[in-house]
Amino acid sequence: MILLRRLLGDVLRRQRQRQGRTLREVSSSARVSLGYLSEVERGQKEASSELLSAICDALDVRMSELMREVSDELALAELAQSAAATEPVSTSVRPMLGSVSVTGVPPERVTIKAPAEAVDVVAA
Repeated sequence: MILLRRLLGDVLRRQRQRQGRTLREVSSSARVSLGYLSEVERGQKEASSELLSAICDALDVRMSELMREVSDELALAELAQSAAATEPVSTSVRPMLGSVSVTGVPPERVTIKAPAEAVDVVAA
């Protein structure tokens, strides 16, 4: 099962780490407890829209950018899940990741980051 809160937490963590910021810095700036932000990043808590807005503001990231990245990861995870359910045993999902196409976006703006669950998934 794909958990949206887990994908969202992964994206938030990567955004924070790209900026070289600590949980403490972001939690202070967003006025969210350190423990709660940590749980959100680990996908253990569902973040409200108000909380997401505060975290995005603290990270200086548009919520639409955050959600776009989450959406891309969700699409890849769904592809991996679908392939794992329908393909024969020992078939890797990796070839499918190469067939993802994006139209209407300049190549320098396209970034596809697969969640750990979508890379090298093998049907059981």
